[in-house]
Amino acid sequence: MSAGQVGVGIIGAGVISRHYLQNLTRFPDLSVLAIADLDLERAAARAQEFGLRAMSVRDLLAADDIEIVLNLTIPAAHFDVSLQILTSGKHVWSEKPIALGRRDARTLLDEADRRGLRVGCAPDTFLGGALQTAQRTVTAGRIGAPASALGIMQSPGPEGFHPNPAFYYGPGGGPLLDMGPYYVTALVQIMGAIHRVSAVSSTALPVRRVRVGTDAGTEFDVQVPTEHVGLLEFASGARATLITSFDSGVRRNLLELYGDEATLQVPDPNYFDGVGHIVPLHGEPEEVPAAGSTWGRGVGVLELARSVRGGVPERASGSLAHHVLDVLLGIEEAARAGTTVTIESTVASPLPLDEEWDPTAATLPVSSTPSASSDGSVPPPTAGLGENAGTTVGINP
Repeated sequence: MSAGQVGVGIIGAGVISRHYLQNLTRFPDLSVLAIADLDLERAAARAQEFGLRAMSVRDLLAADDIEIVLNLTIPAAHFDVSLQILTSGKHVWSEKPIALGRRDARTLLDEADRRGLRVGCAPDTFLGGALQTAQRTVTAGRIGAPASALGIMQSPGPEGFHPNPAFYYGPGGGPLLDMGPYYVTALVQIMGAIHRVSAVSSTALPVRRVRVGTDAGTEFDVQVPTEHVGLLEFASGARATLITSFDSGVRRNLLELYGDEATLQVPDPNYFDGVGHIVPLHGEPEEVPAAGSTWGRGVGVLELARSVRGGVPERASGSLAHHVLDVLLGIEEAARAGTTVTIESTVASPLPLDEEWDPTAATLPVSSTPSASSDGSVPPPTAGLGENAGTTVGINP
């Protein structure tokens, strides 16, 4: 298909699927049609909630009216499921990370290129008005030449709110891979590709305890570092320090960019909205409200769909996700080996969206297949992600 609404299907009916569907079913350029899950009852329940078809994975991948498939499975399954989607002839939108290893990520991009398909990947928070405004502010020279940056994500860990937190502390988990993608994606968006990294890491507690839910009191082993401190060197020559930690009783979500004329305090990169601040080296701080769309999760899928129809590159691309994964794995490796790691991949900063870019605008002809939205109404934009904010974002239990 090359015109009209873009048909969308979803594999994975976990908690995160509701957050996607609450927005996707209200974007007129998309026709959200079906959902599949290994748990057939869970798929049926989510399908009933949003007026979709509940299907097997095989049938969903064979459906002619579906062009983009969202991969909302657990991280360990991202590569296998995305490869199945591509081999079925459909575009992929994957939750982060794109894969757990560089080779698998590269395989997905090569397979998509071979088939003339697209791979998009979360996070799409950088398409929100807050980070888009930050990018425009720096590009306009408001802070002078960017020289360095500081990103901090600190929390006591997810066991205080998540009933099954052990997977956060297993392979592919930890604060670096769970929350690092939001910060590194925002840094690459604004400051360009990262060339080299060094890092140290630590683990405060070898054993942690579930604190909520029916398994409260149960202990589990920690298998990954629970704090990384990384030094990132950009191809431009700029530097950034990134701290990600599940070992802090003090919660921080901070991103600051330092230029030779001013500092830009950026809103939490885990959200789509927020007010930034320009703080001159000599002068009074100035508020920088978000300009642009502040709709939440799912705008990356829409931007991918419109890019497919328009024949232009998508912004939340697989190439960007591959570079971010390369950087995060490099930080892990640098900390383990005590060496500096050169990042082999590179990527261009995505072009900023127009301030008037509107997810609720109908820019494509309406197809004959009805949208899943029951009444066609459009709710107010969601600035954050509600119950899925903070360290729960991106986990698909």
